[in-house]
Amino acid sequence: MKKNNPSPSVRRALIRFGEDIKTARLKRRLPMALLAARAFIGLSTLEKIQKGDPGVSLGSYAAVLFALGFGTPFENLLYSGADEVGLMLEKERLPKRIHRKRNEKAGSHGNQG
Repeated sequence: MKKNNPSPSVRRALIRFGEDIKTARLKRRLPMALLAARAFIGLSTLEKIQKGDPGVSLGSYAAVLFALGFGTPFENLLYSGADEVGLMLEKERLPKRIHRKRNEKAGSHGNQG
């Protein structure tokens, strides 16, 4: 099985995310076993999450966040309406003009009878 080796910046972000999850758990005075049970994951998976392990599924991270009371923050993370780069690229691809089809005649809109 291929080992997951993300870029250094992604790795740092995951480590920080894991540390933040651990801090949130400690602030809530939740033992690891209780949080793992509430998130329906194993204790070893929670340990990996708190260390920022890139091999842990996104679903497990989401379950822990939900169990900590953060709701479902991934739900709108990539909401297309807030994707400024995507919206800009989409706007650039819009046609400048719309041409009528050659077989369309001005004024004939499918009049019946």
